Amino acid sequence: MRIVPFGATREVTGSCHLLLAEGRRILLDCGLYQGRGEEEKNHAPFGFDPKGVEAVVLTHAHLDHVGRLPRLFREGFRGPVYATQATWLLARIVLEDALKVMENPPFAPEDVEEAFRHARPLEYGEWLRLGDLTLSLGQAGHLPGSAFVVAHGEGKVFVYSGDLGNREKVVLPDPSLPPKAHLVLCEGTYGDRPHRSFKDTVREFLEVLGETLSRGGKVFIPSFAVERAQEILFLLYEEGHRLPKAPIYLDSPMASRVLELYPRLVRYFSEEVQAYFLQGKNPFRPRHLEVVESVEASKALNREPGPMVVIAGSGMLSGGRILHHLKHGLSDPKNALVFVGYQPRGGLGAEILARPQVVRILGEEVPLRASVHTLGGFSGHAGQDELLDWLEGQPQVVLVHGEEEKLLALGKLLALRGQGVRLGDFGEGIEI
Repeated sequence: MRIVPFGATREVTGSCHLLLAEGRRILLDCGLYQGRGEEEKNHAPFGFDPKGVEAVVLTHAHLDHVGRLPRLFREGFRGPVYATQATWLLARIVLEDALKVMENPPFAPEDVEEAFRHARPLEYGEWLRLGDLTLSLGQAGHLPGSAFVVAHGEGKVFVYSGDLGNREKVVLPDPSLPPKAHLVLCEGTYGDRPHRSFKDTVREFLEVLGETLSRGGKVFIPSFAVERAQEILFLLYEEGHRLPKAPIYLDSPMASRVLELYPRLVRYFSEEVQAYFLQGKNPFRPRHLEVVESVEASKALNREPGPMVVIAGSGMLSGGRILHHLKHGLSDPKNALVFVGYQPRGGLGAEILARPQVVRILGEEVPLRASVHTLGGFSGHAGQDELLDWLEGQPQVVLVHGEEEKLLALGKLLALRGQGVRLGDFGEGIEI
């Protein structure tokens, strides 16, 4: 049994790993590379023959885990693709949106449809038998339907983490613990630090909103369209009575599609969220919520006075409607920009967090007078302490899906506990 990483090695996008066991070739995730200067990787060779892959297992619907799946079919793969129902429903939204926003997508609409013709459901606890190789999914707590993968073959047990969720958050179940394995391939996105307390994060979030809305300002929240936007809406549903009355605008067509889908995914949420739905309530639709559909309606928000809350994509400020809101709103000291997600190096978000006097947005110089806040406790990924707990007792760990220094920081702590650890490298097979 061997695992060969073909993406997300010493970086956080492009997850794609080939499992070789019992004569089978199973691909675990097939994700897109994202970020500045990364697009050409999506058109580069996979590193393996897609026609030689027997099946694919997807851990969750984020683009960096499913985004090259249609291209796999474009290049000749015709096997089954296994994932939870929630992952399939979300993946359609994610892939269709990628076709709209990418300048040079590595696949076409017919490739997306081909992928869905090969979709096969696999739920938590079910056993997938491929000859003498057996696979199953565990709860990862990262997105509705997200999973880690457990493989049994050749007398060995292998675990692939996918992306693990932040167990302090309320909307999703906590990640389940994996079985004892001969080797675990694990993400290390936040391998260098634990997250701030979620309760403290929520407290600060409400303080910022309360102060900004009280002075008639606008609160801009760049947000990922899948999970993060809905989590913010859930928080505003539960805590909105503590805030000054103000409209909440969800200004993201993709996030709106996900919001419409969520009532179909009730069984994938935490017991607390399920309880709301059982009472006939939708906890992702707070009072005063308005879903912004058209571009014209989005532009009109820039002409309207505050107070208001605007949740818009993209979460990393790499495009989307949020850029227009910031171009018009960052120069007003009454307003606030609240980051609730990861801001990569070299991006506009990281530039704004450095607090320059002026930032360049959509070709214009914009004075930065609005207050700026970053709330890391909203992260959808496990923090360092949670990763260490999840990996407790595992003899061999290979780290992927993280910037190199963060993987090294986590690896050092694992080594101090006596666990074998190494970083995954592109195309280098690891014996299990």
